[in-house]
Amino acid sequence: MKPSPATVPDTATFRFGVTGMNCASCVGRVEKALAQVPGVLSASVNLATETATVATDGSVSAAALAAAVDKAGYGVAVEEISMAILGMSCASCVGRVEKALARVPGVQSASVNLATETARVQVLPGTPREALAEAVSAAGYDTAPVAGEGVGAPTHAAGQDPSNAADTVATPASPQAMAAQRERRHLIIAALLSLPLVLPMLAMPFGEHWALPGWWQFALATPVQFWLGARFYRAGWKAVKARTGNMDLLVALGTSAGYGLSVWHLLFTRPHHGEPPLYFEASAVIITLILMGKWLEARAKRQTTEAIRALQALRPVTARVRHASGQEAEVPVAQVRVGDLVVVLPGERFPVDGTVLEGRSHADESLVSGESLPVAKEAGDRVTGGAVNAEGRLVVRTTAVGAESVLARIIRLVEDAQAKKAPIQRIVDRVSAVFVPVVVLIALATLFGWGLGSGDWTGATLNAVAVLVIACPCALGLATPTAIMAGTGVAARAGILIKDVEALETTRTLRIVAFDKTGTLTEGKPELLALRAVQGDDVALLRHAAALQQGSEHPLARAVVAAAAQAGPLPSPAGAITALQGRGIEGRIDGARWVLGSGRLMQELGVERGKWAAEGEAEAANGRSVSWLASEAGRGFRLEGLLAFGDPPREEAKEAIAALQAQGLRTVMVSGDNRGAALAVARALGIADQDVRAEVLPADKAEVVRELAREGRVAMVGDGVNDAPALAAADVGFAMGGGTDVAMHAAGVTLMRSDPRLVADAIDVSRRTTRKIHQNLFWAFVYNVVGIPLAAAGLLNPVVAGAAMALSSVSVVSNTLLLRRWSPRARH
Repeated sequence: MKPSPATVPDTATFRFGVTGMNCASCVGRVEKALAQVPGVLSASVNLATETATVATDGSVSAAALAAAVDKAGYGVAVEEISMAILGMSCASCVGRVEKALARVPGVQSASVNLATETARVQVLPGTPREALAEAVSAAGYDTAPVAGEGVGAPTHAAGQDPSNAADTVATPASPQAMAAQRERRHLIIAALLSLPLVLPMLAMPFGEHWALPGWWQFALATPVQFWLGARFYRAGWKAVKARTGNMDLLVALGTSAGYGLSVWHLLFTRPHHGEPPLYFEASAVIITLILMGKWLEARAKRQTTEAIRALQALRPVTARVRHASGQEAEVPVAQVRVGDLVVVLPGERFPVDGTVLEGRSHADESLVSGESLPVAKEAGDRVTGGAVNAEGRLVVRTTAVGAESVLARIIRLVEDAQAKKAPIQRIVDRVSAVFVPVVVLIALATLFGWGLGSGDWTGATLNAVAVLVIACPCALGLATPTAIMAGTGVAARAGILIKDVEALETTRTLRIVAFDKTGTLTEGKPELLALRAVQGDDVALLRHAAALQQGSEHPLARAVVAAAAQAGPLPSPAGAITALQGRGIEGRIDGARWVLGSGRLMQELGVERGKWAAEGEAEAANGRSVSWLASEAGRGFRLEGLLAFGDPPREEAKEAIAALQAQGLRTVMVSGDNRGAALAVARALGIADQDVRAEVLPADKAEVVRELAREGRVAMVGDGVNDAPALAAADVGFAMGGGTDVAMHAAGVTLMRSDPRLVADAIDVSRRTTRKIHQNLFWAFVYNVVGIPLAAAGLLNPVVAGAAMALSSVSVVSNTLLLRRWSPRARH
């Protein structure tokens, strides 16, 4: 959509960073690509500063320029700005704010979330925040900084119930908190003023006629209409000025019609006896009911964000730092640097990520990783900021603070997932854009249809009022984002981080789950169980293997080094070490080449194994991983012996496989190990022999995933480091065991602890969340599709219509809140 002249100057100049350029020809390509965009007057690119300056006629958007640069094969540097949007009431407001922000020069994209009342705007560097705020203001809304942005949340004392932490995050001084207090106060006043008006109506079925005099009704209804209902007039007027409509406009029109009709009868109608027909109670009660609905809705929305706010509340604001002199001082967490020594007392939260240097204790990581049991911590163990230190005094060396901490990355991932829109929400947004104008037209048709058809203009007006007040675009706007917030929130508290809405939607449609074996289905801590030296000297065999493996982080290497250390002093490391990806390792010992690796490597090198091959097969049949050691002999290699390792399955793995199969999913195991060892683990866990892929090189795991994808949507579960290509190739990647950078980038879902049962839990919460979205949208559409025709047909009293409208949003959000009752299988 092109910007309107009212909001964009005749010419606009964009300056932004361009990434990926390395020579003068790159400059020419980018300048040519930008110049071809319609509306661009000139384009100049500076290779030294890697910036582009583009002059336009004012009709070009930042997104169009970014698309041109991207098409040329380069990237555009962008920034993301978050801001709170105050005053939104329904889905049509969302569309209005997004369009207003998109028209600001420099904005690439804008996404507004009605449930969180926030906007996330991607802009070119240098785009002024003031321009964004002015655009939102021109659309009829106000802005504020996102609550808690850049400010540490309060620390909770030891023993405080963390489930109540969310209630303490928002301070009374925040705009949202002040608005909540004001809404509550206005609701109470409106209820007190409306009660005398509605009591006579409630008493009529019992033969009691307590109607108040007309002027008393006028006195009670007027402040409700024009003081407590002023918010609807203000927001409705802003919508009219912006040439659009929203829920507030419908309420203002409907209640004004009922109030105005009553004033007309009060002033100009003179019945033969008694009072003229008045409808003050209808307009007053409708406003009161809608105020009540908005208050209940706001409370429910705050509950949907409880999980993320509880995570934010885990961040302490101070840390006790030990200086080189040995003195300890309490400083703001923002002043702590990597490498600093931090002292954590019993009952305190760890203020930083780090490694324990001194002390022994347990850490409660339940709100960070979802682990329900305290985890033992001693020297050398890692701790996570936000976890609670139990009984011991610990000294921790800082490894990460601020935005780089695990907790900060968890919060960022969850917030990103909650901020993004599901594909189905974009359809709802398009419906909402035309919803209000269509309802106004239906109300006018109802007015004139009843008025001209029956001659009863009073009844016609009341029917039109009912049409206006039963229409509920807010339920449509809340149906999807509240469900996504609740689903991703409860998942995060269970240690399941869902990267985006696409991953959430895709997870429910999975048909196959492929697991890496080592470290995923097994403990990942293999032990050396057997040695077979060709020359009979097992000690020498072990020492040569340890010389090759020192310095390697591979689990089998650690097992060899640990066994050698128990047998005596470690040998000197081998020289000229070379890793043979997926096959083994090579190095030089006493000038000769030695290799340690798989049977495949022995075949490639032409090593004759003879009778020892049967020994290896026997070990593999017992479920052991076998490595072979060979040394240089003449022009080839000579077999020196074999090493057999055992890596037992995780205790939870069998339950995890059974849970997935109970969900109707096929489970597959992918391993680089020999087939015998892989089959032994698979059979112990309940995975069918035909679903075992053994002796697969790391580089080939992605191809295995692509082959499985021909049979249905595939998930890959791995550690997020060695399995990154396979995680990226899968429809959904599950990175298990700790939230590393590689895991969070390659996988759609990150499991914060090494428990394979979390995979089934993630699929379960995905299915439940998607089901809630569909249920919410069904009820939101039913309210309108059924309610509006009933109102137009004269079958709904305006007060009943107002109550239905108020309760529609509340029922949608309340249905969403049922997701909070979900609990993961992995805690049982």
